[in-house]
Amino acid sequence: MHDLLTWVQSLPALWIYLVAALIVAGETAVIFGLLVPGEATLLLVGFLTYNGTLRLGPALLAMIVAAVLGDGLAFRAGRRYGPRLRAGLGHRVGPRRWARADAMLARLGGRGVFAARWVAFARTLVPRLAGAAGMPYRRFAPWNLAGVATWVGGSVLLGHLAGESYDTVSRLLGRATGVAGLLLAGLLGVVLVGRWLGRNPDPVRALLSRAGALPPVRWLTARYGVLFFLVAMRIGPAWTLLLNLAAGLLLLFAAGLAIAGLLALVIRNSGLVALDDAIAGWFAARRTPDAAEATMVVVSVVRGSVLIALVGLVAAVLAWRNRPWRADLLSVVGTVGAFVPLVVLAVAAEVTGAHSTAPGGGEVAALSTQNAVVAASFCTLAWLVSRSARWPVAVAAWTTAAAGMLGIGGARLYLGLDSASGAAAAVLLGVLWTVVFMVAWATRDRAVGDLEQPDDQAVTPPQGHRRPVEPC
Repeated sequence: MHDLLTWVQSLPALWIYLVAALIVAGETAVIFGLLVPGEATLLLVGFLTYNGTLRLGPALLAMIVAAVLGDGLAFRAGRRYGPRLRAGLGHRVGPRRWARADAMLARLGGRGVFAARWVAFARTLVPRLAGAAGMPYRRFAPWNLAGVATWVGGSVLLGHLAGESYDTVSRLLGRATGVAGLLLAGLLGVVLVGRWLGRNPDPVRALLSRAGALPPVRWLTARYGVLFFLVAMRIGPAWTLLLNLAAGLLLLFAAGLAIAGLLALVIRNSGLVALDDAIAGWFAARRTPDAAEATMVVVSVVRGSVLIALVGLVAAVLAWRNRPWRADLLSVVGTVGAFVPLVVLAVAAEVTGAHSTAPGGGEVAALSTQNAVVAASFCTLAWLVSRSARWPVAVAAWTTAAAGMLGIGGARLYLGLDSASGAAAAVLLGVLWTVVFMVAWATRDRAVGDLEQPDDQAVTPPQGHRRPVEPC
């Protein structure tokens, strides 16, 4: 590696600018850019600005322009060949699904374009998808420019600040890119679980009905169906509901273990653990007795058990005011029983954190249960409050939740109670856990709306009248 760096430094600066710009642009301009090492190139450019081979200002400008041009070419390619793809698959997908995809991209596409810049395979594909979906370039361009500027600027500056540690930083950033892809896959799984839960508010009954179609179960039902019916009548509806809720909570516990396990795997392979000591030392150097005592009081008051009780109180008040619950799992945990998933999360996080070890047998910082529950509690409170509130109240609720999560997480890092990697994994776990129920609730509401008002019989209510809202 040292010989390669020496050879690159011996090249004329103009050639280095040109080759680096072609690599950065080609990463998105051509589909083969999936194999191009974009981050490594930008880190190398940053390192060359550190040792004086290149100048920082022109290097940043050249790389940003190259990335924007590459994305523009990819967007044009998607716009040109996208209709052909739609015509070929349109009859299979259906016009309604195409329209729904277009509406979703129109609503969320800009933020997706920004985030995709930070994931290797996504930044090659997303500009093409945006062009194919018909996203206006005037909307694509500013989000893309923001993503390019932050990604290029961050990577080049990181290489510049790393200096002689370029090899280490390049390796860690490459691992972080792979971890980001794994996180996106996990987020997709969380959304799919939430959508399935929204379509099946009573998941145990849905699974049993599907299992009933299997040949062995069909045989048992045919042979002993009357016996099963008599047992169910003997148990009664109240105990049946309790057993159903208990089985549903076991399914949620399994989902919590899966999400927590995924995040433990992500943290273990991201390289973030290597920064734990440095971050802990930074906080320790700034810790004073008075500030530590005051911070400990705050952390002791704003803890998981207190927030779970607060969520239970807020959920009970909102449920009493709106009466929005039914006798199924989703309705219970989404309203009056909103505190129950937090208890399930605490147990799942505790179980997962206790077994957080490196592949070689070394110890890895355990996932912080307190941070996970605090993050999920703040998100749950914001979700409960914002569901029936106007947008200024919703914005204030989510802003408060974000500040609370960051504040408590930072306070625990300041006191040395958690490691940076454990805190990051815990906050992600809490947020993703809330996303499951948010997606489930939105999916259920959408399904109820479709049943109440079919597309082909939609009637616009007269002005001055509101359609009555059915209880959830």
